Amino acid sequence: MEVYQYFSSTSKFYFQSFRLYHVLLFVCIIYFSVVLYNLVITRKKRMRVFEQFPGPPGNWLLGHVKQFREDGTDLEMITKWGEQYPYAFPLWFGPTSIYLFIHHSSYLKTVLSSAEPKDDIAYTFLTSWIGEGLLVSVGQKWFRHRRLLTPGFHYDILKPYVKLMADSANIMLDKWETYAKTEQSFELFQHVSLMTLDSIMKCAFSYNSNCQTESGTNPYIKAVFELCYLVNLRFRCFPYHNETIFQLSPHGYRYRKACKIAHSHTEEVIKKRKEALNEKKEQDILQKKRNLDFLDILLCTQDEQQQGLSDEAIRAEVDTFMFEGHDTTASGISWILYNMACYPEHQQKCREEIQQALKGKDSMEWEDLSKIPYTTMCIKESLRLYPPVPGFGRKLTKPMTFFDGRTVPEGSLIGISVYGVHRNATVWENPHVFDPLRFLPENTAKRSPHAFVPFSAGPRNCIGQNFAMNEMKVVVAMTLKKYVLIKDPEHTPKMVPQIILRSLNGIYIKIRFVKNEP
Repeated sequence: MEVYQYFSSTSKFYFQSFRLYHVLLFVCIIYFSVVLYNLVITRKKRMRVFEQFPGPPGNWLLGHVKQFREDGTDLEMITKWGEQYPYAFPLWFGPTSIYLFIHHSSYLKTVLSSAEPKDDIAYTFLTSWIGEGLLVSVGQKWFRHRRLLTPGFHYDILKPYVKLMADSANIMLDKWETYAKTEQSFELFQHVSLMTLDSIMKCAFSYNSNCQTESGTNPYIKAVFELCYLVNLRFRCFPYHNETIFQLSPHGYRYRKACKIAHSHTEEVIKKRKEALNEKKEQDILQKKRNLDFLDILLCTQDEQQQGLSDEAIRAEVDTFMFEGHDTTASGISWILYNMACYPEHQQKCREEIQQALKGKDSMEWEDLSKIPYTTMCIKESLRLYPPVPGFGRKLTKPMTFFDGRTVPEGSLIGISVYGVHRNATVWENPHVFDPLRFLPENTAKRSPHAFVPFSAGPRNCIGQNFAMNEMKVVVAMTLKKYVLIKDPEHTPKMVPQIILRSLNGIYIKIRFVKNEP
């Protein structure tokens, strides 16, 4: 009897467990069926939306992700597809994420003429790093911050920065003397990145970091490099689009660690400035100063309601400008110097112009920036071929019709390929040739203003573009005054887009002293 009861109760237990298992299995099947159904329906809807835009074939699940490889060929592929599909083509990143990639100035004009917000996929991945600063904020928040910060880039503010930029450039150039004596090949970007960080700290934050003279790798620069890589990786890997999956992954751990380092750096800058203001009671004085720096304006500016920026907003703007003000400019300068090494005839013309403008001076001043037009054209041509920000995205808040009648609906994601626009053969003659004369005034007047957009265009253009251009002119001029740049045939850089344009294998050159220099 007891044995019977035992087997009876055991059988009942297993039966209940078996039934529960099947119920759970049934629920899981239903759940995944619904998810799959929604994916299929969403994909079909989006395919219908973009069926008027033919594009390269992709995998139904992964889209075009597998066709983008970290071997320095991504941008070549964008250019190749651009030749095949006029104006624009769709690219899939996963089963439902689709971007319309634009690579023609006529289409670009339509998108950038309005203040459409940044897309809510790729740029969302940046917010835990740089917060909701000018780069990613939208609507009234963006408009308010843009209006409050614009005075920080008035030419009266930018004037004294030229000497500070020159001082930072001189520190870098002095460190290069060893390479000039040996004509040893060296990697540019790491040096230039330290120099632009030193410069932005002095100019925008009145902070002497001494980062160029410290031994070892600067932790902030290392963190920024890591963050750029991980954000780019996350965008390419669609399971990482899910916040939980990414945060639980090893890459999510690396991202949080790098964020902590970057935030510690900016928090230290803000903390020291606040302490100085409190100790010296300079708030009222700063309000009356003519030459406020970027951080002064962040801490002291107020709108019509006498409301300033919150601590969170201040840190977001500092994080944003610290990154954009040093990393994108470092990319631009590195590729410019590389191009000068590749094209010695243009380099020599620039050098002669610079020597004539400076008349033996060891530094540059504000007035000298307008005396080097050929050098400026070479800088612009390098920015055309090697844009520091090779692409960015928008999300449409309203339907948009392009000049050829094709329309995309509200909510569409637009990928703007700056690299593709700058190398579009229907916009630029011989687009892959380095030709500074494209930027003669008479030639510029013939082109659409949206054909050359290294700093974007329209209402959401780069607020710091004059700052960046000034720094590029200063650094290029002072470098060519002191050194002859020589191409290293054993190191050809492979371009790779990781938020900014980098080289997979570094950017190497050789140098020697200009005659009459020590």
